[in-house]
Amino acid sequence: MPKSKVQESQANILVVDDEIAIRRTLSEILSFEGYRVMEAADGAEGLKLFKDNNCNLVLCDIKMPKIDGNEFLQKALEINPDVPVIMISGHGTIETAVELVKKGAYDFLSKPPDLNRLLITIRNALEKVNLISETKILRKKISKTQEIIGQSAMIQRIKETIEKVAPTDARVLITGENGTGKELVARWLHEKSNRSANPLVEVNCAAIPSELIESELFGHEKGSFTSAIKQRIGKFEQADGGTLFLDEIGDMSLNAQAKVLRVLQEGKITRVGADKDINVNVRVVAATNKDLLKEVEDKKFRLDLYHRLSVILVHVPPLNERREDIPLLIDHFLKEICFEYGIAKKGISKEAVDTLKHYNWTGNIRELRNVVERLVILGDKNISYENVISYAMPK
Repeated sequence: MPKSKVQESQANILVVDDEIAIRRTLSEILSFEGYRVMEAADGAEGLKLFKDNNCNLVLCDIKMPKIDGNEFLQKALEINPDVPVIMISGHGTIETAVELVKKGAYDFLSKPPDLNRLLITIRNALEKVNLISETKILRKKISKTQEIIGQSAMIQRIKETIEKVAPTDARVLITGENGTGKELVARWLHEKSNRSANPLVEVNCAAIPSELIESELFGHEKGSFTSAIKQRIGKFEQADGGTLFLDEIGDMSLNAQAKVLRVLQEGKITRVGADKDINVNVRVVAATNKDLLKEVEDKKFRLDLYHRLSVILVHVPPLNERREDIPLLIDHFLKEICFEYGIAKKGISKEAVDTLKHYNWTGNIRELRNVVERLVILGDKNISYENVISYAMPK
């Protein structure tokens, strides 16, 4: 079940009505049904509760002092348009109901509301919220590549390089520490290329045992070795017409490097256990956290392969070298993580952001995201400096 789904028994319902008898009656009925209920005696108090709490649904009167139901509806929808607001009134007409629904209300009920209709309307509204939330999550999962966040000069240069290089078939070598976002750069190179309609196939060279890397990249024929019980199509064939992203290329064995070099030179692969060449049309983008020229000196990496891969070099800087981007990244991760957890976006104090800006980010962007997620889970509604000291920094 998605984390953002509202379970009925856990739903928070805000009742906004200046008539205490109505409020208490609705509160008792809804509490009996297992909902958590908050009460407000007027629109102003209701808006404050709406802003400060994670509300899943609102029942709101129309005629109230300070802020009436019409104004409450408008402001509540500005704060969070995904929360259904059901309007209730003893003076309603069909015209009033139609007008309120046009303005964004989920439904309109007359006072005193029929109990069965009230509960059915609430249940339907919460189910609609769940469907909307699940749809957003699914769309997010299948959506295109995430944005590269940052306005620093280094990030701007990377974006400019991607714009120039992506439409070509030039091979690109992306360097940088772990967690800096090398994979995201590779994804954007594919996304903005003429190959974007075809596959982007990713291979983590460090995660594949050296004895299996050739089978992984080039495929194998049935019976070519003991465990080859059926034919396997390798990553180069899978990426035909598209892009092959070789992550952590510095961890590839010398034997596999020689065969990759042949593919880059001739545009052909041979499956393990086969004697027939297969033509492939693949753009190769590689990434590494190692100094490949140092690896060449140590006889661990082929110089000719390095030159083949590094037609274009893109270096992704560590987060400590672009601290001016940290506030933007924090804001981005707050939106993303709060959305994933199905809660209203949390705020964060300037002092908290300044503290995080000066932290030593040895794990780079990946570490920053983990810290923001921890603060979302453990911190206050507005994440404070004290929250950062308590939860973000290692003890």
